[in-house]
This record gives sequence, C-alpha cells and structure tokens, in this order.
Amino acid sequence: LMCSCGVWGGLVQTGGSLRLSCAASRFILEDYAIGWFRQAPGKEREAISCIRSGDGSTYYADSVKGRFTISSDNAKNTVYLQMNSLKPEDTAVYYCAADSAWDHTLSGLRPCGYYGVDYWGKGTQVTVSS
Repeated sequence: LMCSCGVWGGLVQTGGSLRLSCAASRFILEDYAIGWFRQAPGKEREAISCIRSGDGSTYYADSVKGRFTISSDNAKNTVYLQMNSLKPEDTAVYYCAADSAWDHTLSGLRPCGYYGVDYWGKGTQVTVSS
C-alpha cells in the first residue's frame, strides 16, 4: 500500500540534499494524511512533516522548518519530502505513514500520528556526515 523510496543514496554530506518518496493508493492520498517520521538511535520517533492533499493542510516540525518541504503529486500517487541543508542531526531512519484522523482542524495543534498511524511505509536510512 505504501513505499518509502526515492533515496538514491542514503549517505550525504552536511549541507546536501535528498528527496524521499512515499507512494500510496489514490484512496489513501485523498482520504488520509501522509506524514514523514524519523527515529534516530536512542531517540523516540518524531513526526517531521505532514500533508493532507484533500484539504491542503501541512505540518512541519520546528527542527526542519525552512529546510524540508513536503509536497503531493496526486497524478503520480506520491508524496515527496525534499530535504535541503541537511545536518548530522538529521541522521535517522525515515518512514512515511498514513493517518486517517489528521486534517486541517488539527494542523495547528498537533502533528499527524498523534493518535496513531493506520499504515506504515518501509523505513529508509538517511545518514548525514559532518
């Protein structure tokens, strides 16, 4: 149902860029929010960005604001996470996930995944070297 992909190289130097892709069914993209999450060793999972194409709602964690951009290409049934100005602290396993409960009424209050996740994509390792 979902695929976290589009990372041609999981290792990038500080200041570099990567783009992650999350493919999902049309039904999921239209009726669910798609979020990007990451988890580093010894740390809890955090939601870093969310989008709900149905109402245009987006969310960015403070740690990635101004550097990461989430977007949706419904024609390709894909959500992208463009990651620029990468830092070593961005090193983590990244996942995309679908959340049926998150929409515009919550976008200013809490990130997607707060009440759980309905579908998980496969994680991918992103390593930023210093």
